[in-house]
Amino acid sequence: MKNSGWTRRESLAGLGAGAALTAALTSSCTKQTSEKKAEAKVESGPPAGHDRRIAWWRQAKFGMFIHWGLYSVLGRHEWVMENEGIPIPEYEQLARQFKPKPNAARDWARLAKQAGMKYMVMTSKHHEGFANFSSKLTDYNASKQGPGRDLAAEFVDAARAEGLRCGFYYSLMDWHHPDGAICATDEQARRRFVDYIHGQIRELLTNYGKIDILWYDVAWPLDAAGWESEKMNNMVFQLQPDIIVNNRNKLPGDFSTPEQRIVAEADKDWESCMTMNESWGYHKADDNWKSPKTIVRNLITCARGGGNYLLNIGPKPDGSIPEESVKILTSVGKWVDKNQSTIFGAERCNVARSSYCNFSRKGNTLYIHVYDWPGDTVAIGGMKTKVKSARLLTSGHDVKVEQDDVRVRFTGLPATAPDPLATVIAVECESEPAQDMVEVVRKGRKRFKA
Repeated sequence: MKNSGWTRRESLAGLGAGAALTAALTSSCTKQTSEKKAEAKVESGPPAGHDRRIAWWRQAKFGMFIHWGLYSVLGRHEWVMENEGIPIPEYEQLARQFKPKPNAARDWARLAKQAGMKYMVMTSKHHEGFANFSSKLTDYNASKQGPGRDLAAEFVDAARAEGLRCGFYYSLMDWHHPDGAICATDEQARRRFVDYIHGQIRELLTNYGKIDILWYDVAWPLDAAGWESEKMNNMVFQLQPDIIVNNRNKLPGDFSTPEQRIVAEADKDWESCMTMNESWGYHKADDNWKSPKTIVRNLITCARGGGNYLLNIGPKPDGSIPEESVKILTSVGKWVDKNQSTIFGAERCNVARSSYCNFSRKGNTLYIHVYDWPGDTVAIGGMKTKVKSARLLTSGHDVKVEQDDVRVRFTGLPATAPDPLATVIAVECESEPAQDMVEVVRKGRKRFKA
């Protein structure tokens, strides 16, 4: 689903509109040494040990994203510092006002587990530059400012207490650091800034025990060579041999990250990240909430394409979760609990076409998720696979099956939907279910003259 607000990429495109930035990026390219240019070409696929490290994640399917920082105090979108042109000295004052309640992350973790989520990823540092963790490299961090404690430690402890995997989001771009923008044109500034970023990543992966995910974001204004991303990843895997990393430090990483849209990439691991309204951080006026039905459909679509769904909450400045988010995720969690076998561990599904259904698959079992209930009969065109039997998933009641050369019909269904979010029909097939609308329906269907 396309969000009507700006995505990170669109925001950066806006930043890049000026001639000064274009010149900066051009200059950055010309300053790279041949060694750095070579480095940027080394990694063309997932890092070593990819299949071993990402096996749990492929089963997990559903995670919670948490955007929380100084922007939460203002409550006007996580890009408020940039979009409103707030001077750094003025914005820094928020660090003393940011005083969340103790262990707010416990509520996040409980809600994540209740919603059926299997992992959590929290912003350790967003673009504003404020660190939610204890850092020896800057005083602009939670331990030395308003919170007076390590928020990242509280997050990790909360996730582990609920049996959830946990990861850190970390923005490479930094609006607060004095070298954060000029590093593109000043080699000494680049050296200082890259050392700072690498140093903070080292702290994150050293001080909190086992971390499952490192979620990089926004590589502006450098490329992989400028960031020394291969060196960065090597350090990450040395510190955390089982971790997985995404692709936003300009290397392929273990998984790609379509944002605010679902894009099933062939032969790649991928995760669609989305907001629940139109903001990542807390935005008190943003009431454009996705319905539980929309979120369930998105989750099914991600599972159908063999990907994951990372759904964001934006806690209030005190760490409490907006009431709308709690209500929505509670409803989603009830559906997931009843239908979890259709989501967790789902494989890529070659059945996708319907006006009122969505699909997921495990082996030869096709799960038909009917979200707009048609009544007595559900029909799927273009099925190439022989159907052996079908049943309503939650009740176990058998469903009658009628199949011919162009369609399969499931009949004798209840007049009203058993589940208003999505009712699942589990269909056992003779082989891996497949659908071909062109060959089976458009070309294969007999046509008669009037």
